[in-house]
Amino acid sequence: MISRRGVLLAAGLTLLPSRVVAAPSIVKPLPATDFILHGTNAETRWEALRDTGSLTPVEKFFVRNHTSTRLLDASSWRLRVSGSGVSRPLSLSLRELRALPSTSVEAVIECAGNGRSFFTSQQGQPVSGTPWKLGAVGNARWRGVSLGLLLRRAGLRSSAVDVLPSGLDAEYVTGGVNLGHVRRPLPVEKALDDVLVAYEMNGAELPVDHGFPARLVVPGWVGIASIKWLGSLEVSSSVLHSPWDTDFYRLLGPSYPADGTLVTTQVTKSAFELGWNASVPAGRRVLTGRSWSPDGVRRVEVSTDGRTWRRATPASRGAWTRWQVPWKATPGAHVLRVRADGQPEESPYNTQGYLFGAVVKHPVTVV
Repeated sequence: MISRRGVLLAAGLTLLPSRVVAAPSIVKPLPATDFILHGTNAETRWEALRDTGSLTPVEKFFVRNHTSTRLLDASSWRLRVSGSGVSRPLSLSLRELRALPSTSVEAVIECAGNGRSFFTSQQGQPVSGTPWKLGAVGNARWRGVSLGLLLRRAGLRSSAVDVLPSGLDAEYVTGGVNLGHVRRPLPVEKALDDVLVAYEMNGAELPVDHGFPARLVVPGWVGIASIKWLGSLEVSSSVLHSPWDTDFYRLLGPSYPADGTLVTTQVTKSAFELGWNASVPAGRRVLTGRSWSPDGVRRVEVSTDGRTWRRATPASRGAWTRWQVPWKATPGAHVLRVRADGQPEESPYNTQGYLFGAVVKHPVTVV
């Protein structure tokens, strides 16, 4: 195991200066201009993404940790594939993993609770969990090995139904109960579809805060499925479970069954590249932002007056759509709204605040 200081020095970084706020659970610098801290987590400020292009720079990418960033020694790391669902268990070093045929995918990673705070602030409904606005999301180009390729090399049996990826982060303790390493099962059908075991992010080695030496990337699904610091993959001929699909990441509330509904795919969202309660100068300006959905985005509309909607112009498309729309800003308080493909005015309530997908009311003041 290498020290946190060693990681920083090896990456050519100095220890964090006093003017940069740091979370003790995260390695990379967290300047207040780019991030809002939530305990062990760091939320990206949307105004920090305005001129960044389609891919979110690593230094601005949000961080979601259950415990703290794990610092692993790549030379001793192994990825193990085993279980009743395979006939040829594997144990791969990072070098062996990188020697396999690789593939790249542009994909959004987004926390299931992204937008959670709006259940309370917009809909007046109490929810538990980290009070994210819309910054628990980022888009990157990931490179690695198809999970399907690994499963086939391990002799995937026709009887296999579930794959349980487990991380090497510290064991998670809550309420005095040790729940072990973060892990969450995937159905084999999804595992064989588009899931990646990634070791690169935006053309460089995967950073420690984002899962070094390797992580899972599960396009379209909530972020908990994209396990960081991946250590093992259990492939089973019977259904698998963990606390992260039985106790957490379930939709609970009056509209759901008593045991809840499992959270899997994300929902459509849109955000302005503006600070919350931002002050902007009066006059003609261009509003910019991004919209994203597991199914892709077809149409984005913006309202600046609370009544009418105008179609925004796409600036680029990919795992999310960047868009822009002109605005003649007049002095006073305004509420901006944006919707993609008919986002609703209200999101179905659940007690843990997952999958908020309603139109967000973004306050700004024109001066």
